[in-house]
Amino acid sequence: MLNVPSQSFPAPSSQQRVASGGRSKVPLKQGRSLMDWIRLTKSGKDLTGLRGRLIEVTEEELKKHNKKDDCWICIRGFVYNVSPYMEYHPGGEDELMRAAGSDGTDLFDQVHRWVNYESMLKECLVGRMAIKPAVPKGLSREIQEDFSVRVVENVGKIEIVLKKKENTSWKRLGHPLENHNLLIPKKDTGLYYRKCQLISKEGVTHDTKLFCLMLPASTHLQVPVGQHVYLKLTITGTEIVKPYTPVSDFLLSEFKEPVLLNNKYIYFLIKIYPAGLFTPELDHLHIGDFVSVSNPEGNFKISQFRELEDLFLLAAGTGFTPMVKILNYALTNIPGLRKVKLMFFNKTEDDIIWRSQLEKLAFKDKRFDVEFVLSAPTSEWNGKRGYISPALLSQFLKRSLDNSRVLICICGPTPFTEQGIRLLHDLNFSKDEIHSFTA
Repeated sequence: MLNVPSQSFPAPSSQQRVASGGRSKVPLKQGRSLMDWIRLTKSGKDLTGLRGRLIEVTEEELKKHNKKDDCWICIRGFVYNVSPYMEYHPGGEDELMRAAGSDGTDLFDQVHRWVNYESMLKECLVGRMAIKPAVPKGLSREIQEDFSVRVVENVGKIEIVLKKKENTSWKRLGHPLENHNLLIPKKDTGLYYRKCQLISKEGVTHDTKLFCLMLPASTHLQVPVGQHVYLKLTITGTEIVKPYTPVSDFLLSEFKEPVLLNNKYIYFLIKIYPAGLFTPELDHLHIGDFVSVSNPEGNFKISQFRELEDLFLLAAGTGFTPMVKILNYALTNIPGLRKVKLMFFNKTEDDIIWRSQLEKLAFKDKRFDVEFVLSAPTSEWNGKRGYISPALLSQFLKRSLDNSRVLICICGPTPFTEQGIRLLHDLNFSKDEIHSFTA
């Protein structure tokens, strides 16, 4: 539903892709960029139509505001007038209108629950949803003062035993207190962020850097293989969020780690876009500054590696980042693995991330092989050239056995990934044999 405009995520040539099931973007009109939206929110213009008042909104009232020029949407109990935002939304007006005059929380979570809508739409806040009248708060009958609490740690269960004061039948328990739903399913919660300190940043290519962040004291963050987190910065007074896949220290032979506990670190390979909004701000941070990092998300399952024999990785640019932990896990933990191959697409030789480390890994582990493909090489380049194509893939995707169990992971710019998936289906690979990391 709501989204950070394309100037923020992803940038036109960005290759950070994080989850399956991409969606189309609608070209924005001139003067409708993220920065233009931020300027509008700070202009003092009334974006709610209520002249600064906050109101309680009933379901009946919400339903009335279901038109393009009068569009209210509820997200997690808060109602926003998104009409002023229509032309700034990269997903297009139609996508916003899907939730017009209704509760759009589920739709929002399906598409991009990572977006910090509270900051993006704070000047569009109409108010909260009205609470329906109910029976008085608390239990419907009195209980004894002594009660017991039992915690079953291995299943995360909390059992509370209450005893009635009177031996009578209760037709209802009563009405929950405010904030009674603090313990709610993970899918219904917002993202939790912790402030991590920038420890180091090292150049990897001419425009890509390795950032090392340290977690706060007494915290632990385990990002599963194939999953991502969100980095959040405040830029010109507005919180901007972008997804990135952490990398492990598997290929960091040239990177000198600080003398600290390894589980206190989280690493990111990030391409800096000079004309972008987020990455230049990230690059301008000083050692010791802080970046907010979210909980992990993603739909990649380790079970996809079960009984795997051949693993093929297709990456373009910084679409290589999800492949780092996948490589590490596969070569270390899959006993029946016969072959791991990476086809790495870039524009020039200078764009290839960790080329020497990949070549060393191929020399060290005979199961692994890497092929570099360049779209704009110099005349001295002796390797493969061009873009993802049937000819390249048919040569590359050869099973070790006719019926070997295969997984193909693909990540890169949206056109690269979409074209790659089409070609893989044309080559008779099934949906279960393909996992795409797309935005």
